[in-house]
Amino acid sequence: MKNKIKVYRAMYDLTQEDLALKIGVTRQTILAIEKEKYIPSLDLAFRIARFFDVAVEDLFSDENVRIPEHSRSDH
Repeated sequence: MKNKIKVYRAMYDLTQEDLALKIGVTRQTILAIEKEKYIPSLDLAFRIARFFDVAVEDLFSDENVRIPEHSRSDH
């Protein structure tokens, strides 16, 4: 899952450690999310979005997630 956390950290002049402390996770968690090695829980995604005062969709993108045709409800 793509994300813009590093961009928002830069705008707020925050290190990974600063952000981690403010939202209650480890620096390694922030690093893993930024490197797209870890997809945060909904709770964590919302906490990060609230911290930056943006919508979750402004931080995270599911552009690589594909919904199988048979699962769609737009029939």
